[in-house]
Order: sequence, then structure tokens, then C-alpha cells
Amino acid sequence: MRQDSRLSRMLHVLIHMDRHDGALTSEVIAAMLNTNPVVIRRTMAGLRDAGYVRSEKGHGGGWRLARPLDGITLLDIHLALGEPTVFAIGPTDDDPSCLVEQAVNAALDDALREAEAVLIRRLGMVTLADLAADFDRRFTALGKL
Repeated sequence: MRQDSRLSRMLHVLIHMDRHDGALTSEVIAAMLNTNPVVIRRTMAGLRDAGYVRSEKGHGGGWRLARPLDGITLLDIHLALGEPTVFAIGPTDDDPSCLVEQAVNAALDDALREAEAVLIRRLGMVTLADLAADFDRRFTALGKL
């Protein structure tokens, strides 16, 4: 099963947007992520609808942040992306009448629900400003080598 990397990719883009002077076009973002501009426009539209980015038309237009990084959490972006499933593993429904399958599914459901609650809580505690500060620390340390 393929991983859904939209959250990490959009966090990456948003940090770049904060550091970039001016708007970033869908084409520039697509080249950065090695994807299609249509995919970027579709994904950014969800972030725009949630109020985290805005789009500008015309020459010099593109995507810009609509609020400062310290006002956006990782959870905010996760929710704006449509709350994608956070785990690739899950229960099966091959034979719902099978008592073994029921027992396995119940155990997995409980564990996954608990793990997801922890992850969601943590995503709500981290802002994009925290990520940018971590980048700054790493960049500064690299310069000191």
C-alpha cells in the first residue's frame, strides 16, 4: 500500500512559501515536488478554502501564505487535506462472520484508535513556526561545519 505523503509535502511547501519573496506558482511548486501542477492546484485549493493560503491571479501571481506560520499547526494542515488515514494497516473484512476475524479487528481497532489520538494530539501541538525554527537551527549548524 502506498503512503500518503501529502501532509509532509505540503508542510515542506508552506515553509518554502514563508521563506520565498513573492508568490509561488503551481508550476514552481510542482517542479519542487516532482509532480503535476494540476495536483498542486487541487491540493492548494483545500488549503485556501481552510484559510491557510491565498491565490493571486495575473503576472506575479501564485500562492502565498494567508497567515503567519505560528498560527498554523500540523493538525490544521492535516484537517485541510481532508483528514487522510494516518495508518496503512487496518482491519480486514474478508469474512465478517468469522469470530477470529472479529477478535483481531477489535484488537486492531482499539490500538489504532489510541495511536491515532496520540498522533492527532501531537500534530495539534506543533506549529509550522516550530518546523521553520528547526530548519533554521539545522541550516546554521550546517554552516558551522
